Amino acid sequence: MKGPYGLELNDGCKSCKLSGAGFFCHLGPAAVKEFDAIKSTSTYPKGALLFVEKQDARGVFVLCQGEVKLSISSSEGKTLIMRIARAGELLGLVAAMAGTAYEVTAETIHPCQVAFVRKEDFQRYLANHPDASKNVFNQMSSQYTDACEQLRTVGLSSSANEKLARLLLTWSARAPKTRTGTHITMPLTHEEIAEFIGTTRETVTRTLSEFKNRQLISIQGSALNIPDRAALEDMANVSEPFRGSGHAVPVKETASAWRLRMDRVQ
Repeated sequence: MKGPYGLELNDGCKSCKLSGAGFFCHLGPAAVKEFDAIKSTSTYPKGALLFVEKQDARGVFVLCQGEVKLSISSSEGKTLIMRIARAGELLGLVAAMAGTAYEVTAETIHPCQVAFVRKEDFQRYLANHPDASKNVFNQMSSQYTDACEQLRTVGLSSSANEKLARLLLTWSARAPKTRTGTHITMPLTHEEIAEFIGTTRETVTRTLSEFKNRQLISIQGSALNIPDRAALEDMANVSEPFRGSGHAVPVKETASAWRLRMDRVQ
């Protein structure tokens, strides 16, 4: 069904077109039916705020379509993007389960279809369907791993080149590979990429140009191709083929050097 902002809307969880990913793909019919009954679904344009950091949690959001950036901010107005959520993810999960404030701000990158469930209804739902609790645990585990990977990139990478290379490798980890390389569509602007890796927009633009000149990447508009992942992995200073979240990086700096680097990021 065609909906606002050009989205092809899902009529409900039972007819969802997501396959093999997300919260509901392995739940039984009864669990899916009950979730359909307690959720409310809305569409949002690009740049809409689903919830804001330090706002009391009202419930959980299921991202049915689109992408959402999750960020944290300082009192001085600096922003660090933690990760990009994709279709099938639960947003605001930890805050809703713990009854605390949202720890991040969630903003749509593209038009999105989102389902919302009040925290009381969600907690009651999990009590009625223990099989769903395993999916919640898997989501929490994945989100924790992604947060650690982001801290590793921002806090332990020694240069903007290394940080940007790691980010591009993360984005391309599940992208299709062809004879000419790995193709991705960059989901963020140069300014947002700077907020993702803790640097400036000018540095991101200059570093991308350097990568192009060294033939590590090619760019046309928002389309980016990585012709040789091994070469980009060398730039990212990884010790084995990069597979995205949870990848171990060799660390050769002292604790005092790490604290100094974090002070520079801040």
